[in-house]
Order: sequence, then structure tokens, then C-alpha cells
Amino acid sequence: MKSDRTFALIWSSLAALVICTGCTQVPVGASRPLPGIAPSSAGGPNLLSQRRVLSREKEKEPGRRRSTYTPQVYPVDERGFSPVDAALARAFAREEVVTNDEEGALNPFVLKVIAAYPLDGSYQYHCSWNPREYDIYNGVTQDQWYRGQVVAKAYPDGSRCSYCCGFTFEVFVRAMKLRNVQSGLDPDDFNGMTFNDLFNALQFWYIEGKGDSEARAVTSYGLGRSVTDFEAARPGDFLSYSSTPSGGHAVVFLGWLRDDAATPGKITGFKYFSSNLSGNGLGYAQAHFSDCTRNGHGVLRHYVNIAHVGAIKDYRPFNRVQIIQRNAYAPTQPTHVLYLPETK
Repeated sequence: MKSDRTFALIWSSLAALVICTGCTQVPVGASRPLPGIAPSSAGGPNLLSQRRVLSREKEKEPGRRRSTYTPQVYPVDERGFSPVDAALARAFAREEVVTNDEEGALNPFVLKVIAAYPLDGSYQYHCSWNPREYDIYNGVTQDQWYRGQVVAKAYPDGSRCSYCCGFTFEVFVRAMKLRNVQSGLDPDDFNGMTFNDLFNALQFWYIEGKGDSEARAVTSYGLGRSVTDFEAARPGDFLSYSSTPSGGHAVVFLGWLRDDAATPGKITGFKYFSSNLSGNGLGYAQAHFSDCTRNGHGVLRHYVNIAHVGAIKDYRPFNRVQIIQRNAYAPTQPTHVLYLPETK
């Protein structure tokens, strides 16, 4: 669509600005080779509005009429599995075991899940603010179910699009379920959370109010901790940040970049996996701190939130009466769409 092409051009322009920045050392690659794409920044003046990706630009575009959306043939196999479902099928069947780390944290399962996503551009980025689409779409590539209800809705046309905080929430849900299955537990039991608990956590995750972040979602429901010491962050943690010029992003953290040549050990940026890479939708990328770039553009070092989901045995009790309840939008259930296998 024209609006998608316009949005892609906007992001390409932003990427072109960032690609001219960087520290003196060439960053090391991520666990897979990084695509030759500049670090991406999703829009919003601070962490409270990181989802509001280039909202001003989007508002200038004509709204897309929802009545024109037609469900499409979805590329599922004969079992009804999406490409990601198929890639994780053996792990969910416990035919393939994910090795726990020493802590028993969620991180190895997060890394297993992100490795299942295609990097061929078939999982594209989409976030609309005109019209707003919370009633039909929550930024995930496919419906995310919890306790018999859809907690986050995929785009109804089967296009598998996503946006940053929606995608990282999807990874979180998939990884939690996978760890439960491999531990012999009910996949729909996240420390005793109800559906409404998880939907409230989603709104923290999407930063719908003051003080919200992935870390708030994780700590409020006793699942883990907030990481304030950069050196304690581990691949598979969930990270969100603000940037300058005004922007923000939500990502799966993969590791720090360091400029050992200029200042040994100094953290200059980080590697990550997320949605909304320019032209590719999902993939591996990297970002630099603004104090390590030639023009001062980049991630604001003091506006980074990191969430770490710990071991199941370390879950803590929570009192939902003491947890702020968000009502940014209603947990409406999607119209059921039956996707058929793609014809050969």
C-alpha cells in the first residue's frame, strides 16, 4: 500500500542519518551475521511514547479503511502451523531440549524463540495511528493466547506484520510457554497470572502510562527483576530505550558493543533483535549511544530500561490489589479467521 511505502521511505531516511554515526571501532557481529542495515529508531519523544512511531508523519497520511481488509491465505502447513510454529514444533514437543543456563532464567528460551523467525522480509513492520488499530491489532505476528483468550491480536489479514513492543511481547509469551512445556508445567500458568493480569502486564510492556516498561511488567508480577547495572544484562533480556532525535524502541537485547581502542571496556552501544528494521521487518541490528556518535544522535544512555525474567523457582508472590491497573484499551477478542494452507 502507498502508506506502507511512505512509511518505509521515512524509516530509510532515518536509517541513513544513523548510519553516518558510530564509534571508532567497527562493532562485532551478533550471534548471526547482522544485515547491512543501520540501527533503527521507533518514534516518540521519550519512553512513555515509544509505541507512537512517527505518529506525526503517519497522521499526515490518509487513513486506511478497515472495511477494505480481506483475510488472505496464510502460509501455514498441513498442521496449521505458521513458519515460526513449525520451527519451534520439536521444542514444544520436547523432542528438542533447550539447555537451561545456570540460573534457570528465561533467556535461553528467548534466544530459541527469536531464532525461529524468518529473516527474508516476510514478517514486515506495520503500525498505524490513523486510524488507531488497538481493536484489531496489537503488534504481534499471530494471535497470542493465554488461558483460552487472545491477549494480543495479530493483524486480521494474515500478513504477520508486527511493531517493536508487540513483537517483544510475543517473544516473551512464546518463551514463557516453551519453558513451561519443557518443565512439565501448564503452558498457561505464568506465576499464577490470570488473563487480566497478563493483559495489564501487556499495557505496562507497551508503555501506556507513566513509569511503564517491560521491567515494570516483569517485576510487578513477580517474574524477575529490573537490570540497572549494564554489566549484568544478558542476551535474551528485554530492553527499551529513548533516543535523540526524539524516538524510542523495544528490543531483545543480545550484547554490548565496546570501544576498546579508545576507552578499554567502555560500552558504546548494543546488539539486538526486533521488529521495524528498515525494509526487513524482523531481524538483527545494533544501536549506539548518543555520546558515542559524531553528531550526538543515538540512544540516550540514561533512558534505557532492561527486564530480566528469572527462574521459575525464583518467582515471587504478587498482590494484584497493589498493582496499578491500566485501561488504555479493552481486551477485545478478534473475529475468528480460518487460515488455509498456502497452495503450492
